[in-house]
Amino acid sequence: MVTTDFFTPVVDTAYEYGAIAAANSLSDVYAMGGMPFLALNIAALPDDLPIEISTEILRGGAEKAREAGVVIAGGHTVKDKEPKYGLVAIGFVDPRKVISKSGLKVGDALVLTKPLGGGVTTTALKQEKVEEAHIHEAIEWMSRLNKTASELALEFGVRGGTDVTGFGLLGHGLEMAKASGVLLRIEYAKLPFLSGARGYAEKGIFPGGAFDNKMYFEKSVRFSEEIDEPAQMLLFDPQTSGGLLFGVPKEKLAEFEKRAREMNQRVWVIGDVQAGSGAEIEA
Repeated sequence: MVTTDFFTPVVDTAYEYGAIAAANSLSDVYAMGGMPFLALNIAALPDDLPIEISTEILRGGAEKAREAGVVIAGGHTVKDKEPKYGLVAIGFVDPRKVISKSGLKVGDALVLTKPLGGGVTTTALKQEKVEEAHIHEAIEWMSRLNKTASELALEFGVRGGTDVTGFGLLGHGLEMAKASGVLLRIEYAKLPFLSGARGYAEKGIFPGGAFDNKMYFEKSVRFSEEIDEPAQMLLFDPQTSGGLLFGVPKEKLAEFEKRAREMNQRVWVIGDVQAGSGAEIEA
């Protein structure tokens, strides 16, 4: 399989930007149960960008790729007014074990592998309103590969899954619900969020994509009356290098969670899959 992704800086530090962009680019391979092995750099850099900064961006990407066991075999660079960086990622996937958006089954438990709130936190950084501890937490999560989460899912025969990125939790979740012909029931109280996410949401510090996601997907979502607007908007918040969202067969869930602890892989059970369509969000 071949996939690509690249974007403008989401953080102020060049090395971390490169690492996050690389982790995000590899995520589509992991989301399908694949193993990336080769990548190409894609970079668009301004003429006046100091060489030290461009070097650090590429170093961040290279070291994250090395952590994934991926060889960066070259790439292509063009001039642009604003930096952009990412990877073309090539991976192997066993067609008998592929994880797809259409693989959810009624009765599956919904499992998420990273906390939400990356979009509001990085937007607060751009607006110079972020607390330092909050952006460090966001960088740490965004830089994490989804490699172990993917391996865990494959070990337990998971067939329904996706990564949570630009369409937010609900956007990507609804893509799965539609492809699988099911309804997603999500319990808001069980959702994990970055420490500062709720505070930034209450201040309306959302990226523009969150409002686009809400406008496009909200017709398929039914929210409990107890869930206020900032809380609703956090579920439409675009994520950069977000986690994976899986449907795990209920009979395997206890062993799945036990194995996740052994692998030092965080997982949150956030709801389940039911007959119907769309998504229901309970308080």
